[in-house]
Amino acid sequence: MTPRMNRWKRFADWDERPLRLDKFAAEDPANGFSAFSSPADPKPGIGIKGGRVVSLDGVLEHDYDMIDRFIARHHIDPEVASEAMALDSATVARWLVDMNVPRETLVRLAHGMTPAKLAEVVSQLNALEIAFAYSKMRARKTPGNQAHVTNAKDDPLQLAADAATAVAFGFDEIETTMRVSRNAWSNAVACAVGGAVGRWGTLFQCSSEEAEELRIAMAGFTSYAETVSVYGTEKSFTDGDDTPWSKAFLAAAYASRGVKMRCTSGAGSELLMGFHEAKSLLYLEARCLCLQRGMGVQGTQNGGIDGAPLTATIPGGVRELMAENLIAVWLDLECASGNDARSTESEIRVGAKILPYLIAGSDLICSGMGSILKYDNSFNPSLINGEELEDYLVLQRDFEADGGLTPLPESRAIELRERAVEAIAAVFEELGLSTPTEDMKTSVVYASGSDDTRSLMPRDVSFISEAIKERGITVIDVVKALANRGFREEAENLLNVVKLRLSGDYLQTSAMIRNGRIVSAVNDPNDYLGPGSGYRVSEERRLQLNDIRDVLDQKEVLRSEALHEKDEAKHIRYRNLGPAADGSATDDVVIGISPAFGLKLYRTTAGHRLSQVLGAMLDAIRARGLKARVVRFRHTADTSFLGLSAARLAGSGIGIGIQAKGTAVIHQRDRQPHNNLELFSNAPITRLEHYRALGANAAAYALGEMPEPIVVPQRGEAMGSRYHARVALIYAIETGLTEAGAAPEEVEIILTGAKS
Repeated sequence: MTPRMNRWKRFADWDERPLRLDKFAAEDPANGFSAFSSPADPKPGIGIKGGRVVSLDGVLEHDYDMIDRFIARHHIDPEVASEAMALDSATVARWLVDMNVPRETLVRLAHGMTPAKLAEVVSQLNALEIAFAYSKMRARKTPGNQAHVTNAKDDPLQLAADAATAVAFGFDEIETTMRVSRNAWSNAVACAVGGAVGRWGTLFQCSSEEAEELRIAMAGFTSYAETVSVYGTEKSFTDGDDTPWSKAFLAAAYASRGVKMRCTSGAGSELLMGFHEAKSLLYLEARCLCLQRGMGVQGTQNGGIDGAPLTATIPGGVRELMAENLIAVWLDLECASGNDARSTESEIRVGAKILPYLIAGSDLICSGMGSILKYDNSFNPSLINGEELEDYLVLQRDFEADGGLTPLPESRAIELRERAVEAIAAVFEELGLSTPTEDMKTSVVYASGSDDTRSLMPRDVSFISEAIKERGITVIDVVKALANRGFREEAENLLNVVKLRLSGDYLQTSAMIRNGRIVSAVNDPNDYLGPGSGYRVSEERRLQLNDIRDVLDQKEVLRSEALHEKDEAKHIRYRNLGPAADGSATDDVVIGISPAFGLKLYRTTAGHRLSQVLGAMLDAIRARGLKARVVRFRHTADTSFLGLSAARLAGSGIGIGIQAKGTAVIHQRDRQPHNNLELFSNAPITRLEHYRALGANAAAYALGEMPEPIVVPQRGEAMGSRYHARVALIYAIETGLTEAGAAPEEVEIILTGAKS
């Protein structure tokens, strides 16, 4: 007796999928595992007395913690608060998705709302409504994107090369960090130089310890910072020896030196630190965002960030990440909307998470897409990394949505990588820091990741980095070194970004540099008011997004087919014998071929030579003692009608119809066109033995037998986009040769037996 199974095997199949590497947390508000609401969340409320906020979300002024105090003094606008807090939350939620309610009206109201009120409003929106509201409420009209540029060796040659390609892909900002803390200065120089190759204007950050990061900025290598973290509970702040005031001071220090600055927060951080106060993730993040607005920073990096993998385990967690981003833009902050942490092992969940941001747009869709491979990402893998970057380019094309990136031809990538490697090597040599070898440089140019390089190791880099720091090398020294070594364009590109620090123009909300000019919420405000307004992909931009690899057109199909023409001519000759006559003998079986078969098309989509396919079917029919004729039909290219037309000519009443792409049928003269005897519809997986068996079965039907139908086995292979574009183009070639009412032509087939 067969042993009884104790589980459904489908579950065993699911156990092998990447999703099973994800683990999920139960909703547990008491322990901080609550996305949108918790019994511990306060109810929205405010008290205003003499223009002063004397109570905030149920807490009286004398009981304020430092977060309440900062929000009350620096975020809440008392002139707006009474009006805003009196509004019904459901009504405000509807206004967020009402294209007739201007963004400016909603921003003004948000400045009078408490964290609990903001959270209560956005909690009423579903994921689709959040995405729509986000598209309406973001500050800058034109979307952008940010990249991580790091590697496992802290190799400056690879950093420069990868920065150059990231810039060429269109990232508006690039961010680096290091595996070894003391390598920060070398990483900063390498990315600054690489980011100046090809074009100028990409802003750069070196994420390190805050004081060190500020020193690097003062030396001119970086142009923005976003590692000033804020938290939603007092204990989370004090555990790090920080306060909202100290963070505000640091933000002011950056801005006073012309460095663009935004804070970092995001759901899950307080839960990871253990100081969540049993509050919901959204409420805590609403507090963080009110703090940031009160600090006067121009933007935020939120949407989970390091906490995103934890937040994604909680019911509604991914929706919460979207909701906190919405609060950020509603408060009129620039939003680098997360997507910089790999929150799942499931590629389906990855694609689903990025899509709302892609179609809604964002100031920076990712606050760090991995332009490098996962293992080289020193921040830990991003939601999307170098392995999937091309998938993202295709998503842009699929949805005609501007995700901030532009396809990059391989030849251009190599050219830029070579230039970047030579530029950073020249800087190191000019400043007496290092002399990279030709082998090192060549290995980096062609490397996908640091496993492929034969270059500097972290210990070697540390000596370079310490020398840069100790000698007080600044960006001006690097600019001079580039110019002295003949890299004039790169020197000017780097200097142009430094010059902007004098004007401070890129300190505007949502500022980025496009084509040498500042684009921000000031001169490019989001003016979405319904269809036809807001950001729209221009025709020029649409063509850029469309220019991905492996795009077929009919010329390309004909060119590739022409490569096989000479080879096929060695194996087969077709001779037109004139109009085909009706057969009278019962042993007569007709194979009907399509108009372009052997004339413009020479291989099936599975790659079989058409001479092989015809030979296999002819041999099988003749092996049963029957005669086989080949007839070319020009009145149709449809497989069913080819087969039916062949059957009606055949004396046996049995015919085979076959297109050049390999789709084939067995038909009988008295059947309806699409009610055939057998069909081979999946040409890409149809093998020669199947065509031989098809010929044998056609002979069997002609002899009055009832053979076992031939089934081409398939294992769930997608006969989709890898074949369908080519198939449609092939069929267009076929139909282009059809002629209404054209008579069938008898064709003599001469198989030469030549070997390829």
